Amino acid sequence: MTSTANRQIVIVTAGGRNPQILINALDSRFGNVTVLLEQPESKTLFLKRRIRKLGLLTAAGQFATMVASKFGKRFTEKRTAEILQQYNADDRENPAIPVIAVDSINMPDTIKRIGALQPAVVFLVSCRMLSASTLSAMLCPVINFHAGINPRYRGLMGGYWARVENDEANFGATVHLVDAGVDTGDILYQSRMTPSKSDTMHTYPLLQTAASTDIVIRAIEDALSGNLKPLPTHGNSRQWYHPPIWTWLWNGVTRGIW
Repeated sequence: MTSTANRQIVIVTAGGRNPQILINALDSRFGNVTVLLEQPESKTLFLKRRIRKLGLLTAAGQFATMVASKFGKRFTEKRTAEILQQYNADDRENPAIPVIAVDSINMPDTIKRIGALQPAVVFLVSCRMLSASTLSAMLCPVINFHAGINPRYRGLMGGYWARVENDEANFGATVHLVDAGVDTGDILYQSRMTPSKSDTMHTYPLLQTAASTDIVIRAIEDALSGNLKPLPTHGNSRQWYHPPIWTWLWNGVTRGIW
């Protein structure tokens, strides 16, 4: 184990199976992990923001897909077990890891908590975007895990859209520094993997996460040693969202991409 005395790692997440895999991987490798567990954003706020940005019809269609995704996960346990076994990934909650409940990463109290912990690095996975004021208050590197290849598949459902775009060579994940944009920060590492025929929208993020613990560990190791080597993003850049329910059904029925 790398010596990490006084080298605190703070992980900010809204929780869930996929983030837990990365939490466990980092704790196993480094120790000195503290988790700040955010309250999930309300669906009402989510819908209001999407409606303002994309319109009522598209937002409603995307919300319907999210509901279908949540319902469908119960039918993917076999594939989930295969992925966890293949990548030796651990999704179990570890009661030995300190967890602090917070309302939001962007609340003044949360920023104070982070300051008191004096972390060497803050790692984000499945949490809110940092506001400009929160980001400016961070006195250490802030690193994010994104289930998609940046900058081509920023935002949500990067694996799904790579398949829809006939671009499975860019089915993967990115670890990057955080800036003011949506997954626009300089890239630290990327990983690519090949989904199986049994993978769907319900299992793509799990596959991307479980197959990427090594690049997350390398990025945190670089941060702890002061050896980060970020690369600027280049190429086509686009922010993606959940597919509306009609798009998801069409691609599933006509192309077998669910």
